[in-house]
Amino acid sequence: MVKRLFQLIEREISGLHEAAYLLGFFAILSQVLGFFRDRLLASNFGAGEALDVYYAAFRVPDLIFILSASVVSLSVLIPFLSRKREEGKAAARVFLDSVFSAFFIFILLVSFVSFLAAPGLTRLLFPGFTAEMSLATALLMRIMLLQPIFLGISNLLASITQLERRFFIYAVSPVLYNLGIIIGVFFFYPVLGLAGLAWGVVLGAILHLAIQVPVIFRTGMMPRFFLPRDLSLIKDVVLVSLPRTLALSLQHITVLVLTTLGSLLGVGSIAVFNLSWNLQSVPLSIVGVSYSLAAFPTLAGFWNKGDTKTFGVTLSAAVRHILFWSVPALVLFVVLRAQIVRTVLGSGAFDWSDTRLTAAALALFAASVVAQSISLLFTRAYYAAGKSNTPLFIALGSALITVC
Repeated sequence: MVKRLFQLIEREISGLHEAAYLLGFFAILSQVLGFFRDRLLASNFGAGEALDVYYAAFRVPDLIFILSASVVSLSVLIPFLSRKREEGKAAARVFLDSVFSAFFIFILLVSFVSFLAAPGLTRLLFPGFTAEMSLATALLMRIMLLQPIFLGISNLLASITQLERRFFIYAVSPVLYNLGIIIGVFFFYPVLGLAGLAWGVVLGAILHLAIQVPVIFRTGMMPRFFLPRDLSLIKDVVLVSLPRTLALSLQHITVLVLTTLGSLLGVGSIAVFNLSWNLQSVPLSIVGVSYSLAAFPTLAGFWNKGDTKTFGVTLSAAVRHILFWSVPALVLFVVLRAQIVRTVLGSGAFDWSDTRLTAAALALFAASVVAQSISLLFTRAYYAAGKSNTPLFIALGSALITVC
């Protein structure tokens, strides 16, 4: 029985739609847990100070994760690993060890500096917070700085599982991440207070990493730490990933700016923004993210072979499927926004005023779901083709428009 379970988990999935449906199923499961997580938070705290502090504390660790972990992201590493594996397993091993070691050193240094600077960063980034809220945000931020370390390593390992087409492992990781946060709300918060919520986030990141480790060991590609001497491999990866890192960083910097503005708008503004954003992310995760992730290894393979015709056909098919699923979701979320918010979040301390504000924000966010989903796919297609500058310029324009 156990053997069959491991065979199911480690099964190779080669078809685009089969992979997309698997990723989509687990995205739904992850979002169901996400609903449960947000409902617990909303019912316990409402759209008030506690949730403002909790969501604000995420911003710096998330930005660190993007700045560092995007260097070892799937979009960057899969084309490199694909080429290195053609040279032999030894070449792929040296490449992985070098990238892992450089990443680990960098993210530890950045997290340590951020840990020391947390109180100052909190006062600078969230000027509307009271002194008590700033202290609580700094505490949670310091705990959550463990998150980008674990998630970054997990992200690196995921490039191997995706290249091996072990999509089941990659798909279940976000489920375990949300499960860790729920455990934090249920068990850590009653004992540790708000700090317990942060430790739940750290537990989720650890579970996100732990599920990948057994499979990586079986492939014989578990990265090993050493002080890298040949920096040429790392330099190549950084140069390729830099536009993507900047593009993703612009998105998170935009959210950080909006959170900063939210701290000046009154208590609960940050909570309403994040809760509505999480709700609109459901169709985006299930449809847009699933198809873009499933299509990326296939698109990269076709481009590397010079088969641009099949590349275009595959991209076109993915766009049609995204439209088929995301347009009805957009209509549903706009028409039933109040009912969705009340059903998912409406309990305990989350009152009708919170519901109205969150529903209004959800309707505005939902209008962009189709565009976001297709944009994710096109971005992956550009990365598969090695053209990473175009998504950067698009992200820069989008960030400027959003902030303005």
